[in-house]
Order: sequence, then C-alpha cells, then structure tokens
Amino acid sequence: MTIRGRGTIGDDRIAIEEVLYRYASSVDSAQMHQLHDVLHPDLQAQYGNGELVEGADAVITWMTDFTKTCEWQHHMLNVYRIDIEGDKATALVYHNSFEKFAGADDVCFLIARYHNELVRHEGTWKISKLVFEIVWGEKRPADNGYIATVGGRGTKIPGWP
Repeated sequence: MTIRGRGTIGDDRIAIEEVLYRYASSVDSAQMHQLHDVLHPDLQAQYGNGELVEGADAVITWMTDFTKTCEWQHHMLNVYRIDIEGDKATALVYHNSFEKFAGADDVCFLIARYHNELVRHEGTWKISKLVFEIVWGEKRPADNGYIATVGGRGTKIPGWP
C-alpha cells in the first residue's frame, strides 16, 4: 500500500492520519511486515523509558519480539494535532491500548501519547521519529466468563490473529 500526499494541506493531513492509524492496525493485526509502508528506513523510536531503537527493520523486529506471545491487541488512537511544513510534519496522537498475552490472567491497559515526526519519503509520508510517552497503565483481571455470556470472541478474520 502506498499512502501519498502531495496536494493541499488537507490532503497531506489525511495521508498522515492514514499513516498513523495504519501503524496501529498493523500492530493489532500482527502484520508487522506492513509497518514498512509507514516507517521511514532511518526511523528513531523510543517506547516508554526503553532504549532508543534505530531503523525501521530494528523497530519491526523489536515490535515482533515484544508481541510474540500477544493473543490480541486493541489500539484506539486520536490524532490531536498535525503541523505540516513542506515535506515535514509533526503529530501528537493520544493512545489507549489493551493487550492480552498468552499465559496471563490479566489484560494490560495503557494510556499514552505518541509524539511523531514524519517526512515525505519518495512521495509517501513516513514516520521518521516516534516517541511513545506512557502516561498510565494497569493490569486488569480478564473476565472470560463475561465473554462467554456475550457469545465469545467471535469468528477469526482471515489474515488476522
């Protein structure tokens, strides 16, 4: 998929929002290879107080390793601000996510903010810097009995975990 933006500020804003949302949906669906569509090859990323991760391939490897035992994830993003100046942009994205890891009886809940920088790379917007500022988190007991009363998790969608 190519997400292009070379028109009005509104066109660029829509293209940038698509990049930001596609980042989260690629992680949620465990389709990490799709992150190449939205990450700049020379990306710099920091998640929480972790070490700086440099390069799109390194971030994809890091994300794959971090989520390898994840049974499911659900990100909810709200793009609060995008500032565009030529072929560069910054974005502030509010983030809530839920994750359930294999063998755990808890669901992890995070509230955070992404501070992103994006650049137009070969005509396509890409995330070139990503800082994941964790604001709050907790683990909540998974109530699988409730899920059963509402009919279970549902059918699998082909290509999704």
